[in-house]
Amino acid sequence: MAHNILIVDDEINTLKVLAATLRNSWTEIDTARSGEEALDLIKKKKYSLVVSDFKMGGMSGEDLLEKAKTFSPDLPFILLTAHGTIELAVNAMRKGAYTYLTKPVNVNLLESIVRDILVSGTSKVNDADAGRSQYFNIIGKTPAMQDVFTMIKRVSKTDANILILGESGTGKELVARAIHYTSLRADKPFIPIDCTTIPPELMESELFGYEKGAFTCADERKLGLIEMAQGGTTFFDEIGDLDFALQKKLLRFLQEKEIRRIAGKDKINVDVRVLSATNRDIESSLENKEFRSDLYYRLNVIAIRLPPLRERLDDIPLLANHYLEHFREKNKKDIREIDQEAMNGLMSYDWPGNVRELENVMERAVILCQYDTINVECLPRKMKMFAEDQYPEVREFNLPEIEKRTIIKALDKSSWNQSKAARLLGISRKQLRTKMKNLELLPAAEK
Repeated sequence: MAHNILIVDDEINTLKVLAATLRNSWTEIDTARSGEEALDLIKKKKYSLVVSDFKMGGMSGEDLLEKAKTFSPDLPFILLTAHGTIELAVNAMRKGAYTYLTKPVNVNLLESIVRDILVSGTSKVNDADAGRSQYFNIIGKTPAMQDVFTMIKRVSKTDANILILGESGTGKELVARAIHYTSLRADKPFIPIDCTTIPPELMESELFGYEKGAFTCADERKLGLIEMAQGGTTFFDEIGDLDFALQKKLLRFLQEKEIRRIAGKDKINVDVRVLSATNRDIESSLENKEFRSDLYYRLNVIAIRLPPLRERLDDIPLLANHYLEHFREKNKKDIREIDQEAMNGLMSYDWPGNVRELENVMERAVILCQYDTINVECLPRKMKMFAEDQYPEVREFNLPEIEKRTIIKALDKSSWNQSKAARLLGISRKQLRTKMKNLELLPAAEK
């Protein structure tokens, strides 16, 4: 089924980039340079989604949203905003926008959200969904992933704080979004907060906001991210990295459900659900006094653990073919399948970067592939040696090959740091380099 998407921005280069990003075989893209032009198009044509800049000359994205909703109330809007207008974008979400993204736009996240809207139908979820292999753009048929789908369904209609555990690249934010958009708060803001990207000295003002005159350059009142999420959900990504001093202030908010802006006199009641995630060993952080135990127990009413990709090998063909379909459409390539040798290579690899790494590998493979089938030559060098040929009984006792595989595995586990890999193998770095040279494993720059 084809979907019509309208992209609205007064910058022509942004229009071109977004159109190229979202255009594929199942979407038709229209563009508009102004809110007025976009409104005329919406009146004449049925759209599945509008992606609009928030601040434009003439009619703003918020004005466009309000006018479009009067005759197309179910039309989803994604608003694009500069950092300084986030507060305005959140207010627009209360008027019916699906979500907002800050500029410069993360195109991978935009594509993911668009697929959520067009494929999953956002809030249209029924009791049979947990048995499917795709749930809100989360893909998996293994028992471990089916358990994740079941947990999402069980917790989504509650207000319980949820802690999502998992290595980097396992899809923790996708789970948080699935919980929010199947919850009773789905029509309210979903505000992600990355605890690793906001400097500690700015985090308090970002979370709680400040009053005019609170400090130099505080020319006007600023709402914090928690207050912006009023009625909705905040998602604290990598909560294990939150500054220790701020942990106490976050705990106070969780206990009292109220905040005070910096330099503010009044307490403000805030009704917000808190989801959080970490890739850290949180138990070790508790033992080392790096994370407050009282905050941990507030956040961890229920924990959802996302398994790493190496623990869900049966999902790799499903994921690989999903990304094959996506990237062949995006890159206009006529690639039909992944051959068995290449698939064996994918399934034999450890995937330290998890699903995110697999997505990257498949995009690379589609771009490099010159045939209608992805073969092992399209995969990164570190994966080629994991692929089996049609004579496994001959290879089983091939000593040079076993040595080569062992060396590659040690290099992979040490991120190709030769000193660390040598220690894992119990040999000197000089011995390792000699073996790598003989096996043609040395990077070209070091030969």
